[in-house]
Amino acid sequence: MKDRLKILDVWVDPVTRETAIERATNFLRHGQRPHAIFASNPEKNFSVPADAELYRAYGEADLLIPDGVGMIWAAGFLYGAKLKRVPGSEFIFDLCRLAVQQDCGIFLYGADEEVNRRSAEILAERYPGLKVSGRANGYVKDVEMPGLIQQINESGARILFVGLGSPKQEKWYATHRDALTHVRIVQGIGGTFDTIAGKVNRAPEFWRQHNLEWLYRLLKDPRRIRRQKAIPIFMLKVLVEKAKRVLGIENSSLVRRFLRPNSPGKRTNRPL
Repeated sequence: MKDRLKILDVWVDPVTRETAIERATNFLRHGQRPHAIFASNPEKNFSVPADAELYRAYGEADLLIPDGVGMIWAAGFLYGAKLKRVPGSEFIFDLCRLAVQQDCGIFLYGADEEVNRRSAEILAERYPGLKVSGRANGYVKDVEMPGLIQQINESGARILFVGLGSPKQEKWYATHRDALTHVRIVQGIGGTFDTIAGKVNRAPEFWRQHNLEWLYRLLKDPRRIRRQKAIPIFMLKVLVEKAKRVLGIENSSLVRRFLRPNSPGKRTNRPL
C-alpha cells in the first residue's frame, strides 16, 4: 500500500472505519484472490518481527486496520496522521452488513464448537438476510485441513472469519490462501467469537469510547499485565524513533539495537 505507515517494525494503514469498509467493498466487487485484513496494535511490534514467516504474512496483508490506541498515537506522533481506532472485534460486524448488501455468504472458522455454533446463530439473527454459508471450530487437525479448505470452497462463501488467535490465524492464512478459490476477504479476528457468543464480555461502551478498553481488560484480568507491559516499551521506542528522525541519527548502531531487538535474523524485501 502506497500510503501505508511504518511504525517501528510493523505497519498500519491510515484508514477510518468508513474508508476501511470502502476497501473491503472493493475487495469483494473487484478482487480476484483472497485479501487479508489484520489488526495492527503495539503488541504486534514485538511478536511479528520475531517470526520471519509471520513478518512476511503480516507485511503482505491487504489491509492493516488501526486496532490499538498505541498505533493511533504513534501514527500521529511520527507522521502527523489523524487516525481513529478501527477495532477488529467491531469490524467483523461491518463486514457482516457488507455481506448482506453484496448478497454474499460468510464462513466462520475458529473457537470451540459451542462458541462457533452460537456465534453463527447470533450473527444470522442480528443481520437479517445474512448467509452463513458454513462454519468449523478451531480444532481442525493438520491432516483434516484439506477437507476444511474444500468445505470453505464448496460453501461459496466470499468472506472468511478466522478466529484462531494471533499469530496462528495469520500463519494459517499465509499457508492456505492460494487454495481458497471463492473467498475474497479473510479477516483475522482473534477471540471475537468468544465475545459474540457471550463467553467473554467486552468493555462497556464508556470505556470503549474513551479508548480505555485495554485498562478495563487489565482491571478485569490482572494477569494481562505481562502483555500490557509492551505498551510503555512501545511508546518509549516511538519517542526514540522520533528523536532519531529529528536529530538525523538514523545510522546509529546503538539506536538500531534499541529499536529492533526482536527482528528475525534474516529478512528479505517483500512487496506491500
